[in-house]
Amino acid sequence: MAPPFALKGLDHVVLRVADMGRAVAFYRDVIGATEERRVERIGLVQLRAGASLIDLVPLGDLARGDGNMEHFALTVEPFDAAAIAAHLDAHGVKHGEAVPRYGAEGDGPSLYLDDPDGNQIELKGPPDA
Repeated sequence: MAPPFALKGLDHVVLRVADMGRAVAFYRDVIGATEERRVERIGLVQLRAGASLIDLVPLGDLARGDGNMEHFALTVEPFDAAAIAAHLDAHGVKHGEAVPRYGAEGDGPSLYLDDPDGNQIELKGPPDA
């Protein structure tokens, strides 16, 4: 059964970092990303990398294992929450509820699921979905 959406690209990746200042300086000064916004409440810094975002969070926050990657998000269209949930259910994939979240294109619906190895994936819809 084919998914009820098409992959449009990488929306964002979330990395856990030990030193926020050092990480921001690296991605800004060495890689060339530009700071887009901060969410001080959770220590998040979002950096623009072309059409995508690189999100930095303090090491230990949002922890899901020992690695540095917290999750990655894929942009999908159309974003029909019920159809996506039914598709995932048909494949026996557990998932969260679709709720609005900020991404590379702004606020839009998204839901989380894990791949078979426990890597967290966010399926992210467009801002008008």
